[in-house]
Amino acid sequence: MTGIDRAKRVLIYSHDSFGLGHLSRCRTIANALVGADDDLSVLILSGSPIIGSFDFKARVDFVRVPGVVKRGDGEYEALNLNIGIERTLEMRAALIRQTAEIFQPDLLIVDKEPLGLRGEVAATLRLLRERGTPLVLGLRDVMDEPALLAPEWKRKNVLPALRDLYDEIWIYGLPQLNDPLAGIALPKSVRRKVVYTGYLRRDLPTEPGLPAVVRGLDRPYILVTPGGGGDGEVLVDWVLRAYEHDARIPYAAVIVFGPFMAPEIREGFRQRAGRLSGIRTLTFETSLGPLMACAAGVVAMGGYNTFCEILSFDKKALIVPRTRPRLEQFIRAQSARQQHLLEVLPEDHRRDPATMATALRQLPQQGVPSDAVIPGLLDGLPNVGKLVAKHLKRPLRRPVSMVAPDDGVVVPLPEPTPYEPVPMDRRGAA
Repeated sequence: MTGIDRAKRVLIYSHDSFGLGHLSRCRTIANALVGADDDLSVLILSGSPIIGSFDFKARVDFVRVPGVVKRGDGEYEALNLNIGIERTLEMRAALIRQTAEIFQPDLLIVDKEPLGLRGEVAATLRLLRERGTPLVLGLRDVMDEPALLAPEWKRKNVLPALRDLYDEIWIYGLPQLNDPLAGIALPKSVRRKVVYTGYLRRDLPTEPGLPAVVRGLDRPYILVTPGGGGDGEVLVDWVLRAYEHDARIPYAAVIVFGPFMAPEIREGFRQRAGRLSGIRTLTFETSLGPLMACAAGVVAMGGYNTFCEILSFDKKALIVPRTRPRLEQFIRAQSARQQHLLEVLPEDHRRDPATMATALRQLPQQGVPSDAVIPGLLDGLPNVGKLVAKHLKRPLRRPVSMVAPDDGVVVPLPEPTPYEPVPMDRRGAA
């Protein structure tokens, strides 16, 4: 066996095909892991149609499974292929399992969805469990309001997997900001698997330089970012209406639409911005770090990765969180505001331009996140590195008596056995 064959391997699964959040989080973790260990390779499984647009460090690669997109009614359909969703999911599940069989990871990290999209990773979990491979579920700091998350996980039959398959549950945040599992009656054995890592710090490129889009601006600018942009129309429209209403706002603005904003909507915004002084626009930037580092402040919807960037670059921020279809951004923004990390402007359906103009004027006078002293706030990546190193140092455990299906069909997990609910103030090891 060659040295390459003996190299340590981590497999990361990300279910999402739309948006930037899951992909950005997985890429950040993968790049940090190989940066800390020269003997480690990381492979990312993703359905993102834009994963190839990103740069990865040496020894990080990806396998793209066929993409899917969620329709307005909540159902999924194939993103590009002219085949039914069931056949698409069968292909995805088979590719995921085959990749795991060939790659033979020493650790699997599953992002957000314990069983994958429509259960597509369940067979792979059983296969790797049978081989003795450690399995980890990684969760962002906020999932959704408990009243919705609890029945969703019950419907997906998640608890047996948390209890019987996963070794640990990493929460990429801190309990003083939010417990994403609050309101879910978890057995003690599952609660003991929970580890809060802290948020995932983002770094600037080695030689970032001044972004070309801001060259020539004669005044400080505010960065406006709706993340992936698929649901960012309200934020961008409100900001543009503020500048149209008040030409005396003393700050320029750089608006990054995001790769998933509809082209016709994006073009309409671009034309409006072109009629305003000091407004620059971009469709997409794989790394917002340089733009954010130079900004006087940030206006955003407050997704997980944008929040991490705001903390990392210590930026004054105004968050306009969405409230549909999930309250994730709203919950995060309110918790962060209570910790004095940023300010929040709730979307009230009227979107008064004067209200936004006032908020833009006040933004650069706010405090910065580092004014709030929160130990371990941005320790996520080193802590994840330590957790990974711990698992990789251990020999593979003895296989359990569990048979993975040979045909790759996802088989429902057994119903959970009765357990004792744990009070919600109980915490796992941090």
